[in-house]
Order: sequence, then structure tokens, then C-alpha cells
Amino acid sequence: MDFLKSAAAFAIAKSSSFPVTIGDRVDFADSIWTLHNGIKKDDNSPCSLFTFDINANKARLPLAKNAARKLRTLRHPGVIRVVDVIENDTHIYIITERLAPLSWHVKRKSLSEETIKWGLYSVSSTLKFINTDAASVHGAVRVASVFTSESGEWKLGGFEVLSSMNEDDAIIYTYATLLPDANRYAPAEVASGGGWSDIKRNPLGAPDAYGLGILVFEAFNGSFMGSDQLAQPRSIPANMVQSYRRLVNANPKLRLTASQFVDQGKKLNGFFQTPLIHITEGAESLGLKDEEERDEFLRELDELTDDFPEDFFKMKILPELLKSVEFGGGGPSVFGAIMKIGLKMSDDEFEARLAPLVLRLFASPDRAMRVCLLDNLPIMVDRISTKDINSKVWPAMTSGFTDTAPVVREQTVKAVLAVISKLSDRVINGELLRFLAKTANDEQPGIRTNTTICLGKIARNLGVGSRAKVLMAAFSRALRDPFVHARNAALLALNATVDVFSDEDCATKVLPALCLSLIDKEKMIRDQANKCFDTYLQRVRKYAVTLPDTIIPPEPPAGNPAAPAPARIGNQSDSGWTGWAISSFTNKITSARGDMASATPNGALVPQTHSTPASGRATPTINRTSEKPAANVSRLSTSQIPMTSTFQPADDVEQLEEDTLDAWGTVDDDGDNFFDASPAASKTSAPTTASVPYDDGGEPDFAGWLAAQSTAKQKKVLPKGLAKPSASSGATLDVRPPGPARSISAGANSNPLGGKKAVTATTSRATTSTKVVKKELPKPKQPEPSEDDWGDAWD
Repeated sequence: MDFLKSAAAFAIAKSSSFPVTIGDRVDFADSIWTLHNGIKKDDNSPCSLFTFDINANKARLPLAKNAARKLRTLRHPGVIRVVDVIENDTHIYIITERLAPLSWHVKRKSLSEETIKWGLYSVSSTLKFINTDAASVHGAVRVASVFTSESGEWKLGGFEVLSSMNEDDAIIYTYATLLPDANRYAPAEVASGGGWSDIKRNPLGAPDAYGLGILVFEAFNGSFMGSDQLAQPRSIPANMVQSYRRLVNANPKLRLTASQFVDQGKKLNGFFQTPLIHITEGAESLGLKDEEERDEFLRELDELTDDFPEDFFKMKILPELLKSVEFGGGGPSVFGAIMKIGLKMSDDEFEARLAPLVLRLFASPDRAMRVCLLDNLPIMVDRISTKDINSKVWPAMTSGFTDTAPVVREQTVKAVLAVISKLSDRVINGELLRFLAKTANDEQPGIRTNTTICLGKIARNLGVGSRAKVLMAAFSRALRDPFVHARNAALLALNATVDVFSDEDCATKVLPALCLSLIDKEKMIRDQANKCFDTYLQRVRKYAVTLPDTIIPPEPPAGNPAAPAPARIGNQSDSGWTGWAISSFTNKITSARGDMASATPNGALVPQTHSTPASGRATPTINRTSEKPAANVSRLSTSQIPMTSTFQPADDVEQLEEDTLDAWGTVDDDGDNFFDASPAASKTSAPTTASVPYDDGGEPDFAGWLAAQSTAKQKKVLPKGLAKPSASSGATLDVRPPGPARSISAGANSNPLGGKKAVTATTSRATTSTKVVKKELPKPKQPEPSEDDWGDAWD
């Protein structure tokens, strides 16, 4: 029958009208109650459920009823918080906040000394309230009567025999012996045979003081088997031993009360003078503290080690800190303490409790708060959703890139590394690069340096199509920065991003840019430049190994008469740099036949009857005529393609150098256009002359060049001793390069450097027809000769 009543009671408890969903049973020390975890149905918040089965334990029913009544009426922060009490014919239910037995932690010895002192201070303060303010005796102070809340605080329960000493029929006199292990925990005066009624003759707080002493022993040592153990403090801290001994004194009149125990601990250098206890007392009034008191509070918070009760800070300290930051003027210092607690929170807890505050603070115009947020962004960015980063955090960060305070700009650049993984590609390759382009030219050298470092670290997050160009422009500029650390940062960034650049960019852009750093005035830069240079050079060399030996198409077979013979470049017997660059005409000179004609002053051709030298070999004849060149150039063979040369006198060397540089393009500040410019992009170019082919077998106008050089030397006045004999008008210059001899005749009135009238050259060969080429050469400037200009030709 009792079984049916019990089953019916649990059925009622699990019905829809019962306010709690009963969960797992919690095991703890011997008690008249069974403890279950539960969930409140109205708000799904966690709770605990103490259940007393009336039918199974009728003798202890007065204890259960007394506990339920006292818990309803007695309210104190150190007492279990009761949500509701439900009584019926079979059970008594006490619904409380979510609790865990302290005995769990004591048996595992998982509590630090700091936490135990903090807990004992809470229990002692609660007993002080019960004994002094409520004029009552708890009568069952032990580990089994203490629980820990979700915040980690120690809460006093076990009110089965709690009695007011103003009542003559107090329940403690009659039913205290019905408690589990009553004899083991009974005070010395009760255990000696006097009974619980003898407590009337002793100080009111004496029984609870003895129980507090047993609690101190159990908390530090882990177990309590009997009063014989109390004489040896064992693990109890030395500064608490004296007070502990007075708590467990066999004479109740000599015992310290709970109130006196608290006062002893609160003295200067007392055992209750700990940062954790100070924080507990000061947290609730944090918003009312002035700046000095708040700084003292935060200093004590920083002194705490990692073994502080995390749940307490999450549940109790954190809400007060949050209110202080938003409404109490706590500022950045308080936010740092919030982040210290936030590191102990799970991702879900952080997102629910701290993320909304962080997003609101990013909109704050306070620079100090902004800097604090940016400093702590790396440790909290993973706790914030990607959507919030792009929609709320990043828009607030952008104002920092252009802030007038340098510290805000610098911290904003550093914070880019924290959010880069969550930014969209559009933001990275758009807004971000534009902002970094500004900070790369910042007036503060530290900001420029940090921008270079930032670009090096986010290089692989940039768009593939533009990152090489962006990084090359940024690093090239940084290599020329007057701040030595900015240059060093550029070299380190280049060394770290070698895989970002293509092989061609490494050879054509990076290596030339590094050359200037090789001769930097700072040895640190030179050393780092050499390391970086070697890294890129090694990669270029590996790439060069993969290139083909030549891109020139292979020679056609020797038996193919239609294919033209390849031109011979240089003297094949001379592989050094002193060999002639182009000497193919010397290979064909033996096939030339006929006479060379020289031009008369009126332009008529005069045959040279004595053009054969003593060797008997024939020389090619060059005829100068005023005939028009052939118009059909497209029909020329490979050997008939004209080669036009324009020569300048020695005085125009500087102009030639300028024209040559212009052909490479303008070198801008970024150093990009220099290597990208094509010859077509030149602003100025050397004047070109119309060229027509002549049948010289693909040879350059070497004779015209010699004549021009001869004329220039004749007109140059040199100091005595350096003058050379000038060639007379109509003299024949005999040039004998390796191969058959060749005689070139220059007319007296001819101007090889280009006069006003056109001059044509014709080469006569035995087996080919004569082709006419018309050349127009610009007239050079003729400086006045002076003795001071004799060295210009060497410049």
C-alpha cells in the first residue's frame, strides 16, 4: 500500500501541474532528504528539488516540516534560496536554486585554500546572523548542511533543527538526536551526557561554534571521523589554527562564537584578509565607488590566481562589472577585468552575455574605450559571429584609421590581424587596402612600420589578382623609408611572402628593388637585405633551370637550298667578350666582285680603277647616287632587310642617356612603372629616318659609321700630343677585319653624319643586282673647339 502511495506521489510530481521537471538524483551525505536536479517549467531555468517521503520516514516528519518552514521565513544571502514549497499527504517538496553538495568538492579536495577561506567566511557570517540577529541556533553545522550554488558560493542549509531560543518547546531539544550522525557531530557538552537541553545554560552560539570548528577541519582535511581528530589541525592554515582551537574547545563558555571568529579573521593580516573576500564585499557597490576605490578593487581582482571560483565571477562579479562599464563610468580598466572573466566562459556564454556589450561599446566615442576594445579584440573575436564582425565591428573600426590620435590609428592597424579571417573579400580588397594605403604614408614612423608588418601577415588573404602588385608597391616604398625599422619590416615582410610573387616578379621587380638595401647605411638593413636577396635569388635560379636552352628554331637541313644560311654572330673561334658582335659580312666578302666608285663633288660616280689592293683580292664597291630608293620593301629577302643607324657626336652623350632612360618609362615613387613600361610608352624617342633596303647581304652600314667617326675626329681639336693625323679629302680607308680585305672610300664632300642633301649607297656584287638605299642622317651640333673640351670624348 505504501508503494502505491509513493508511486502516486511521483506521478503527481511528473504531471503537467507540477512546476518542476524532475531530473537526475544527486547523491550526498546521509540526510532525511533526497536531492534531484530539476528544470522549472515556466522559464526553463535550473533548480534543485529536496524531496521528503512522509510514508517512508514518519518519525522525522517534524524535522522536514521545520526545515520547510524556516527556509520560507529566513532570508539571507548565505542561506539557500527557496523558490517554492509544496506539501501533500505523501511528500514534502522544497524547490530551491540549483545546488551541489559541498561534500563533493571536499572529498575530491578540489578547493583551493583561497576558496575555502572565502566559503568559511560566508558560512561564519551567516551563522553570525542566525545567532545574533535571529537569536536562533542552527544545531546541525557540518559539511552535509552546506551546498554550493551556481555562482560557487557556499550556502547554508540543513535547517531541520533550527530553533529560536525564545521558544520553550524548541524542536532542537526533542528531535536533534534524530538527525543522521547526530552523536558524531554533537557538541562536547551534549555528547558528555547532558543532552541538547543543556545548551540553554551555555552561550547561545556555543553549539554552532563547535559545529563551525568541525566544518573548518573537514574543509581543509577532507573527512571527520570523531572528536578525537580535532586536536590535530593538520592542513588548517597556520594563521587560523589558534582561532580554530578556540572554536572546538570542550568548554562551551571558552569557545569563540561565529561572530568573534569573523572578527578575528578580519583583523589586519587576519586569515579573512584575502583579495577574494574583499572583492566579494566590494562587488555589489562597485558602481558607487569613486575612481580611487575602483582602482583598488581592480588591483585586488588582478591579484587573483587562476584557481579562483570561476562560477562566482560569472554569476556575481561580472554583472556588477558590466553595470559599472555601461552606467557607472568604469571605463577601460573595468573592461579589462571583464575580459579576464570572459576567458573562462564558454562560447555560448560569451555570445549571450558579453557579445552584446562589446558591440555597444564599439559605437562609443570614447578613445580610451576604443583602444581597450582593440587591445582585447584578438581574445574575443572568435566569440563574435562573422555577421556581427562585418556589420557592426568593422564599420566602427574604420573611423580609427583616420583618427587624429596616433594611438588609435596604430591600434586599429594592429587589430586588422584579428578580424581579417572574418572579413569578406569585398571589404579586404576594397576598403581595407584603401585605409592601409593611407596609414602606409602616415606621418608617424611606427604606424608606417606596423602597416608594412600588417600587409606581410595578411598577404595571403588578399585577392590573387592584385596582391602581388599591391605588396610590391607597398614594400618598395617601405624599402626607401627614412625610418630604419620600417625598412627592416619591409625586408622581413618580403622574406616571409616569397611564395606570393611569381617567378618573373621575383627576377624583374623584387631583386632590383632589394639592390638598394644591399648598400644601406645601417648594417642591420644590409644583413637582412642579404638574407632576403639570397632567398629570392635561390628561387629565381630554380626557375631558370626549368627554362629551355634557347628559343631559336632549329637550323634547316644543309641540303635545303631554299632556306637562307643563318647569320654568323661573332667570331666563332673567340668565345670571350672581346669577340665581334656582328661579323657575318666578313664571311661573305670573298664572294663580292667589281669595283668601288667614289662620289665627286657634283655627285657623279667615278670608277676606281685602282681599287684592288696589293693582295689581289677584290673589294666591294659602294656607289653613292641620288636615285630614289626602291619602294617595294616587302619583296626583300632576309639578307636584304635594311639596317638603319643614327649616330650622335660625343657632345650629345647626356641627351642620349636621357632618351635611353625615357624609353624605359618614368620611374614613379612606387617603383612599379619602371619595370612595367614598354618602349612604346616612352615620352621621347630618338629621331628616326626613313630607311630603304640595299643589297648588302644583311650587313650594317659599317662604312658610314667609320666615315662619321673620322669626320668627327677631324673636327675635334685635341691638345698637343693627343692629336691624330687627319684623313685628307678623298682618302681611301683600308679596313681589314678578320677575313677578306675591304676598301672603303669616302668622298671629300660627303657628310656621313647626315647633311642637308640625301646620299645613297650602292653595293656592287658579282652575283647580285645593285640595290639603292637612301639615308638621311640628322646634322650634328658642331661645338666650338677649345682646349678645355678635349676630354669630352671620354665622358
